[in-house]
Amino acid sequence: MVLVFVFGVALLVAVLLSGLAARSVLSTSLLFLAGGAIVSDGFLGLIHITPESPIVRVTADLALFAVLFTDGMHVSLPSLRRGWRNPARALGLGMPLAFLGVALLTHFLVGLDWTTSFLIGAVLAPTDPVFASAIVGRKEVPARLRQLLNVESGVNDGLALPFVLVLIAAAAPAGHAEDVGAVSIATELLLGLLLGVALPLLVHRLVRFQLLGAEPKLQPLLPLAVGVVLYGACHLTHANPYLAAFSAGAVIAARAPQAKEAFEPLGEALAELAKFAALLVFGALLTPQLFGDLSIGGYAVAVLAILLIRPASLLVSLAGTDFDRREKLTAAWFGPKGFASVVYGLLVLQAGIPQGEEAFTLVAVTIAFSIVAHSSTDVPIARLFDVEELIGLPDDAKEPPRAEEPSPQPSTPRNGSTGHSTTKPGEPRN
Repeated sequence: MVLVFVFGVALLVAVLLSGLAARSVLSTSLLFLAGGAIVSDGFLGLIHITPESPIVRVTADLALFAVLFTDGMHVSLPSLRRGWRNPARALGLGMPLAFLGVALLTHFLVGLDWTTSFLIGAVLAPTDPVFASAIVGRKEVPARLRQLLNVESGVNDGLALPFVLVLIAAAAPAGHAEDVGAVSIATELLLGLLLGVALPLLVHRLVRFQLLGAEPKLQPLLPLAVGVVLYGACHLTHANPYLAAFSAGAVIAARAPQAKEAFEPLGEALAELAKFAALLVFGALLTPQLFGDLSIGGYAVAVLAILLIRPASLLVSLAGTDFDRREKLTAAWFGPKGFASVVYGLLVLQAGIPQGEEAFTLVAVTIAFSIVAHSSTDVPIARLFDVEELIGLPDDAKEPPRAEEPSPQPSTPRNGSTGHSTTKPGEPRN
C-alpha cells in the first residue's frame, strides 16, 4: 500500500507540473524515476524492491505492451508502404551497428567475455517506444521523422529478442541453457505477428453483424478489450507480445479508424499510467549500491552508448537519404533505452549466467542515464522544428486557405463499433 500511496503522490505532482514540463526541460518521467529512488532501500527505505521482484518484470512488460499498442495506431500503413526504406535502413543497418558498437566497448572497457559483451549489445541495441514517444507525439516534428522513430522503436524490440535468447543460452553454464532453438524463436515471433493481425480483424468482422456493435459511450473500450485479450493470449501461448501489440495497433488504425479515434484519449492515458508505474518501480532499483557496483569502464560504456554509438550508427544508416541535417541529428539522438532493455536485462539476471549481475548493473545504469538525457531534451529539440511556423516561412505541407465553402456534414452519426456509420454492413461508405 505504501507503493500505491507513493505512486498517487507522484502522479498528483506530475499532473500539477505537467504544464511547466511541456514548456521546459522538466520531465514528468524524471519525477517518477526520482520518486522511486527516494523511497527505495537506498534512501528512505519505505518500499523494498529488488531486480528479482515480480513487480519489476510485470510493470516493465505492461508499460512496453501498452505503449507499443497505442504507438502502432499512429502508423499509417499507406504512407509506410511509400516510405519504408528509411525505417528499413535504421533497422537493417543502424541497429546491427549499435549492437556491435556496444559489444566492442563492453568487452574492451569493462573486460567481460565476448558472449556476455554481445549479450549486453543485444539488450541495449533496441530503442524504446516509451521514451521515443516524447518526440514522436509532438506535431511540430516532421511526419516522416516521427514515422521513422515510431516504426523503428516499435519493431526493433522483437528483432532483438532472438539474439538476446540465443546469447543467454550460449552464456549459461552447462545444464542451465534454455530451449531457445531457431525454430522456437521464429515461432514466438511469427505467432506474435499472427495474433496481432488476426485478433483485431476478427473483432472487426464481429462488429459488422447486424446484432453486434458497441454503444457510443463504450466504443473506446473495444480496442482496450482487444489489447487485454491479446496480452493474455500472448503470454498463454508464448507469442511475442511486443510485436503483437504494435501490429494490432496498426491494424486497428487501418481497418477501424473511428474506433482508433475514440480510443486514443483513453489509450494515451493508460499508456502514460503504465509508464509512470514502471518508472517508479525501476527507480526503486537505482540505489547507491547499484551505482557503486559499476566500474569506471562501465560508466564509460553507458555514456558512450548514448552519446556516440547510437548517433553514429543511425547517421551511417541514414547517409544518402533525403532527410535534412536537422532531421538526421534528431533521429540519431533519440535512441532511448528503456523498458524493452529492462525486460531483457531481467532475463539476463534471472538466467544465472556467470557475469549476469555485472551485465544487469551496466544495463540498468545505461537505461537510467538514457531516461534522464532523452526525457529532458524532447521539448527543446521539438521547438527547433517549430521555428519556420513562428517566423512565418511557407510550409509545403500545408495547403493555402480556400474560399469559404460549406463543409459536408455526415448524414448519420457513427455508431459504437469499429468505425462504421449506421449504413448496413454490406453497403459501401460514402
